[in-house]
Amino acid sequence: MGVASRAMGLVEDFEAAVKRVNGLPRAPSNDVLLRLYGLYKQATAGDVSGSRPGLTDFKGRAKYDSWSSRKGMSRDEAMQAYIDAAGAL
Repeated sequence: MGVASRAMGLVEDFEAAVKRVNGLPRAPSNDVLLRLYGLYKQATAGDVSGSRPGLTDFKGRAKYDSWSSRKGMSRDEAMQAYIDAAGAL
């Protein structure tokens, strides 16, 4: 299997994992959701951008911190980590 084929397979597996997570009958815990959010953002948008939300924006701040903790992780690594995390649900 060539590099392009592996990359396409990873993207397809990632998209399938996102659909599985979005279709879960019960939402996972907040910690799991934040981990998945950070991995998703890293896989789709790359390193975190923008300013960290203020102290009163608890949800925005937690999401930003989760995404920021993945800084430097490659797109492929983030996709695979998301797939692995989704598979554990």
